[in-house]
Amino acid sequence: MVYCWQKGKDSVIFVTKEDHETPSDAELVADDPNDPYEEHGWILPNGDINWYCRCLGGMASGHCGEQFKSACSCFHYSMEDLKGSVTACLPDCP
Repeated sequence: MVYCWQKGKDSVIFVTKEDHETPSDAELVADDPNDPYEEHGWILPNGDINWYCRCLGGMASGHCGEQFKSACSCFHYSMEDLKGSVTACLPDCP
């Protein structure tokens, strides 16, 4: 007899030996590139910044999080020769 329960984002499933003898009919679901619980590194497969990445050390959610996100986005999305140059991010600067 199979039974399961939810524990946070995870499902805990217990099965018997007999359950394992029957082939599975489960369908695989494609990974969601924006799932904050998946390990993607700091750049998601679609090219966006993964603000949930451990490598950022929580800087995107700290008291200066919005400023950090702005600076990091400026660098990442910059098309300038000097990547992330001030003139690219702050067009009003001389």
